[in-house]
Amino acid sequence: MSTHAPSDSSHATLSPGLVWFMAAASGATAANLYYNQPLLGDIGRELGATGGALGLVPTLTQVGYAAGMLFIVPLGDSLERRRVIVTMSALVTLALVGAALAPTLPLLVLASFAVGATTIIPQLLVPFAAHLAPATQRGRVVGTVMSGLLIGILLSRTAAGFVGTHLGWRAMFWIAAGLMLALGVALRFMLPSQPPVAEMPYPALLRSLGHLTRTEPILRLHSLLGALTFGAFSVFWSTLALYLQSLPEHYGPQVAGMFGVVGVAGAMIAPLVGRYADVKGDRRINALAIAVLLLSFVVMWPLGRWLWGIALGVVLLDLGAQANHISNQTRVYSLQPEARSRLNTVYMVTYFAGGAAGSWLGTTAWTRAGWTGVCAAGAALCVAGLLALWLGSPRESADTARS
Repeated sequence: MSTHAPSDSSHATLSPGLVWFMAAASGATAANLYYNQPLLGDIGRELGATGGALGLVPTLTQVGYAAGMLFIVPLGDSLERRRVIVTMSALVTLALVGAALAPTLPLLVLASFAVGATTIIPQLLVPFAAHLAPATQRGRVVGTVMSGLLIGILLSRTAAGFVGTHLGWRAMFWIAAGLMLALGVALRFMLPSQPPVAEMPYPALLRSLGHLTRTEPILRLHSLLGALTFGAFSVFWSTLALYLQSLPEHYGPQVAGMFGVVGVAGAMIAPLVGRYADVKGDRRINALAIAVLLLSFVVMWPLGRWLWGIALGVVLLDLGAQANHISNQTRVYSLQPEARSRLNTVYMVTYFAGGAAGSWLGTTAWTRAGWTGVCAAGAALCVAGLLALWLGSPRESADTARS
């Protein structure tokens, strides 16, 4: 009974202004994971790295993020969540300073892992918002916070491309460190206190992740869908800067970053998807979203030689990825209110493990088969997602009905 009381009593504190602040904070923090992608060419030239070795920078960033979600995010259920968020703001500031100072590629890879592991603030803020929101508005609130998160991800590439072109790639990490320091102070004073909802010892928290995975078929299915589609998303974004440099015009990081602005059009769909999920709660939107994601690679394979063709593909890519993600999270957060941080951990660890695999797959496909390989790899992950949805939905429905 006490586990539900904080949510019910906190609805009045969830003002529209607080929702948008959490959206902005999620976007500003998640951006840390992606600053390196449009800068890979410049990083490689300065540190003498190419191909697969250079691909370790975005890959280990996402591996670190998955590790942070696995070992730190569950604490959001057993500790006061605002304190965890503020602490992580301080730690990610230090990790970004380490990336800015890295003199060699191995040290940059290590710092990138640390940046990923400490950039888990969005994965504490999203369940924070879901816990405060009334059940009838949860999808909309999650969609709004997630739209801020995705816009931050997309504009991070634009900002990094601009800063990298004019000030150098290291300057981007210094700027990000300053932003995180200021954000930590703002979060401390803007967020309400949120008492623990499941006071459990840390080992028990970690063990409960396996129990949730075994007993929740909805969680298993939507985690898999998230991993496959974010893998496809990462296949593209981890190789875009390398592809643009290979074109006859030799486009630099600023051009790569500008595609983030284009992708904002897809991110704006998130609140609408959340509203639909509040009303319907089914998986038709997952099927449509993954189909749109698949279409993006079909479009970009023949049209990728032109910037307008890539731009069209980016709109479809981000629209499909975000719609699928919001539908997944709305379903997952509806399962057990007292375990939202841990449900989010299972979902997002799987999600970013898929992203890390997609980054590796993308750079490997680029090295071996160029742009055709990149598009084929992304499309294959989308097809796998559609197959998983088709095969998993009837079984999930039966398991849910029995429970």
